[in-house]
Amino acid sequence: MMRVAIVHDYLNQMGGAERVVESFHRLWPSAPIFTTLADRDAMPASLRGADIRVSWMQHLPGWRRHFRAYLPFYPLAIESFDLRGYDLIISSSSAWAKAARTPAGAVHVCYCHTPMRWVWDYDHYVAREGFGPLTRLALPPLIEVLRRWDVRTSQQPTHLVVNSRVVQERVQRCWGRASELLHPPVETGRFAVGTGEGRAHLVVARLAHYKRIDLAVAAFNQLGRPLEIIGDGPARRSLEAMAGPTITFRGRVDDALVARAMQECRALIFPGEEDFGITPLEANASGRPVIAYRAGGATETVHDGVTGVLFAEQMPAALADAVRRAESIAWDAATIRRHAESHSVANFEAQFRDIVERAVHR
Repeated sequence: MMRVAIVHDYLNQMGGAERVVESFHRLWPSAPIFTTLADRDAMPASLRGADIRVSWMQHLPGWRRHFRAYLPFYPLAIESFDLRGYDLIISSSSAWAKAARTPAGAVHVCYCHTPMRWVWDYDHYVAREGFGPLTRLALPPLIEVLRRWDVRTSQQPTHLVVNSRVVQERVQRCWGRASELLHPPVETGRFAVGTGEGRAHLVVARLAHYKRIDLAVAAFNQLGRPLEIIGDGPARRSLEAMAGPTITFRGRVDDALVARAMQECRALIFPGEEDFGITPLEANASGRPVIAYRAGGATETVHDGVTGVLFAEQMPAALADAVRRAESIAWDAATIRRHAESHSVANFEAQFRDIVERAVHR
């Protein structure tokens, strides 16, 4: 019987990458999950009972609060896992997990969310994270070491699967490797088709500056239409300062309230650029269209005039024009929902299993 191991960067927060790990655990429930750090309180219930094996980093002081400060230790931790005896390695990697040492003769299929952003797009990354001058001065020598490590360890997986065309192009450019494209899973079952009866447009996002929620605020100030913003983050104070009376900030809310807001919204506003972006497909699962900036993953998931509207410039006027255009379209909620269902968890798991089986047979 084939022995399988799952490897993930870290399990101390919940996001799209961790949803992928949930799928891997459902596909191979008896496989241990190797990860540098794990916080069971931050995990979904589906992973709390899994066989999770952490690295020595779990014993470092204050890692829950300062896990980013331990940047130099992750390569050592991920390479410290002894995976001898496993026939199949499945990794979920935004940075580290792809470097897990693949035993001789084993198959290693890596689902790559992206090569390290802070290594390959350093200036943009530090600008969006708001690092101070001392950090900016100290990081470049480490970044150069990590870049060389990233290229070297990109050869560990025998097969690479990526989540979007943007990442596929990045993997080819940075690592010189071909990859297979498979969009990540969307929990469409959490959402039901709505009617937009709330009539407000909606933003659901972490309120970070690079998400460009400021465009939505400025556009809806111009339009004088209601906009609800769900989420919190470092940009909230500045966004609230510029917001007019038609804009409401709801902060963080639970999943049930997010689903209800999706059902009731007129359309989801997605003004930033993401490698993929699951939120637009969650809105589509609710039968609601998406108004998105024409870049990154939105170009793969938003079908202009069918499941949403794309705008070409990150300018308030361009977004406002897209909102007016969307209001002129008679949207078919059933068509929009079917589009989202093509990205469902079940479809992802069936396609990923097929990819792995083909890799093993080769």
